[in-house]
Amino acid sequence: SLYIFFFFFPDLGFCSSIITGPTNVTVLAGSEARFNCTVSLKWLILIWLSNGSPVLTVVNPQGAIITSDRFTSQNYTSTSGFTSELIIHDTRLSDSGKIECSTQQANENSSAFLWVQVNGSLFIKNSTFTVKENKTVEIVCEALGWAPSPDITWMTNDSFIDKSRYVTKQSQGSNGLHNAMSILTLTPTDTEIVTCLADIEALPSPQNATITVFFLNSTV
Repeated sequence: SLYIFFFFFPDLGFCSSIITGPTNVTVLAGSEARFNCTVSLKWLILIWLSNGSPVLTVVNPQGAIITSDRFTSQNYTSTSGFTSELIIHDTRLSDSGKIECSTQQANENSSAFLWVQVNGSLFIKNSTFTVKENKTVEIVCEALGWAPSPDITWMTNDSFIDKSRYVTKQSQGSNGLHNAMSILTLTPTDTEIVTCLADIEALPSPQNATITVFFLNSTV
């Protein structure tokens, strides 16, 4: 349903200015994104916009007018100003873009960027390998359904493997998501635990997949 609100404020003596605008945020899809906008105490109306469309309006003194459960707010008042915190719930990839705070006065708006990222699946095709002495094996790691395409690295026994030993190819998936396939060439001299790691900015730590490469000595 569509809600349209008209506000008329004939007394332009009540001019408000934005003291501090929102800052850029990067989050994982499905989590919350929060933006703060602080205006001077003589404010009358504050509108939050997502990619140019109004998503939440706060009126003084009535409070927030919520038209979607995905967009709510918390308010804080201090001696220096009024702060509206926009909370975007259950963020989606399509929410990425410009978030704007406006007081509906000339040049009184401030914007930031929301980047919603998606961590997809990560797996190594084999669970174990058995490799004979002086033999080389290729280990394939696949990342499916990510946004943006993840940065792939490899580790063996907790040490990073030089990038010259693996090749990573990225491809476009469906619904704006990305896939990546990394092929590691390994010539083991002992049994090794090999880990493939995929990372994007919004992840607190890289996602990983691990296999064991068993080394078979030729004298055995």
